[in-house]
Amino acid sequence: MSVIVKGKDISYSYDFGNSAYALRNVDLSIAKGEFVYILGCNGSGKSTLVRHLNALLKLQHGALSVAGFDVANENDMWQLRRICGMVFQNPDNQFVSSVVEEDIAFGLENYEVPRTEIPAKVNAALQVVDMAGYEKRATNSLSGGQKQRIALAGVFALDPEIIIFDEATAMLDPEGRREVLAMMRKLHDVGKTIIAITHYIEEAVHADRVILMHEGAAIASGKPQDILTDVQLLKQAEIMPPMPVRVYYDLLSLGIRLSSCPLTDEELAEKVCALRSKI
Repeated sequence: MSVIVKGKDISYSYDFGNSAYALRNVDLSIAKGEFVYILGCNGSGKSTLVRHLNALLKLQHGALSVAGFDVANENDMWQLRRICGMVFQNPDNQFVSSVVEEDIAFGLENYEVPRTEIPAKVNAALQVVDMAGYEKRATNSLSGGQKQRIALAGVFALDPEIIIFDEATAMLDPEGRREVLAMMRKLHDVGKTIIAITHYIEEAVHADRVILMHEGAAIASGKPQDILTDVQLLKQAEIMPPMPVRVYYDLLSLGIRLSSCPLTDEELAEKVCALRSKI
């Protein structure tokens, strides 16, 4: 697959010139169509990193290109923000209208999409996020998960190549989180490059790749099975391993060995049942 995001030696300080850096010499490479989770505890630099991709933060040091555009070139800022759609933690902060269809149409109008085409694009975006029929609803009447799906529809209507989820499930209840995670997988299945950041480690198990950050540095990158079962690496990042991994090592300490380390509850149940069948 071709590389759509390429960064080298990215550093950033919110107090430029200060020794306290939010990002320290980060290298980044993401392939077109990849589903990547950037994982880290609060303050690890993950939000700071992704906000460089659509020039919400100005590049201070290093090099970064997105879909062939140099993020340091201010003339490309508008195009970058169309290539990289972003869904934030609080959907209420993204809404510009109190009516669903008007909110989704706003971005299309800004990008000078012909008015005759806008209703069809709004309807298509709502279909993708399973919210068809909600066009006339007030945004403040929706549940948290529904609000995030409407925010996502507003992003998707612009047909970005990359969709960034910046802690998009942090304020949701379990059902809302499941809704948004399902939308991520659905968008990945239709070919979108998905970059999601979270401190909920369980969300990252189905990604193509996990990038682990700590104190502004990218300390590891690899498949979820390799990164999320490495308890020493996760300890270094100050992140607790997924529950099935913790159970695996608890059992191992008691002399009970499963066939391999599971990442999901389903895998754990399967391996425990397989072990019982041998007893």
